[in-house]
Amino acid sequence: MTTQHLDDKLTALRRILVDLKSVAVAFSGGVDSTLVLKVALDTLGRGGVVAVTGRSASLGADEFAEACRLAELLAAEHVVLDTDEFENPAYLSNPQNRCYFCKTTLYTHLDRLVAERGLAAIVNGINADDLSDYRPGIQAAREHAVLCPLAKAGLTKVDVRELSRRLGLPTFDKPAGPCLSSRVPYGEAITPEKLRQIEAAEAFLHELGFRECRVRHHDNLARIEVPPSGIDRLARSDLRIRIEERFRQLGFQYVTLDLRGFRSGSMNEVITLGFGDGS
Repeated sequence: MTTQHLDDKLTALRRILVDLKSVAVAFSGGVDSTLVLKVALDTLGRGGVVAVTGRSASLGADEFAEACRLAELLAAEHVVLDTDEFENPAYLSNPQNRCYFCKTTLYTHLDRLVAERGLAAIVNGINADDLSDYRPGIQAAREHAVLCPLAKAGLTKVDVRELSRRLGLPTFDKPAGPCLSSRVPYGEAITPEKLRQIEAAEAFLHELGFRECRVRHHDNLARIEVPPSGIDRLARSDLRIRIEERFRQLGFQYVTLDLRGFRSGSMNEVITLGFGDGS
């Protein structure tokens, strides 16, 4: 990726946003939506941009606080919408297209806000790489006419991180932080109790210095994923004992380490391998 090529993509992103004139940014505080918000604010001005974060049990408290902090850092108007996907049995049953129901709920709330505010469009942080991944939420975006300016400008995840670094955004190297429900195998019911277990378990691993990690919830078993470079450290007897004790306090009877290491979206492997809904 040459500097000129990346500059051209940034110019394309700015043109897309200029043409829209005003936007509501579906803002999670992740690397992608933070870049969209930053460029939208720089391009359209504060009066033409609203950052909107959906809040529910599937969003960790730390992630929500970080989204609020980033919105304040960028001097963006920040609206928090309490979403109600946990009232939808289709979401709670955790099918393979669970994200579709979550995003449909969020975008339905955003539709109302955009109409009330007279904004031209809703934009999200989907990048060009996401289009080749299994992401049911993209279908929900299409149904609600939500635009994906990063993808339209041809920006990949690598591009997004590099542009974020150039623009001085603190998220340029932030690990991906998908919703807590993504840690539960498809077909196993989503409950607030499970998500709080996951959140507390991952917070403990963060305290131990594992910046990028996942705790996959398999009923009474917790499956830990850390990058391959961190496996030896996590398996040290002192840490192993501390982790097991803490996880047992949280309600897990068994704790296991995934030897394949951290893999974003590893729960989707059951789809690729044809194992049905993962139940």
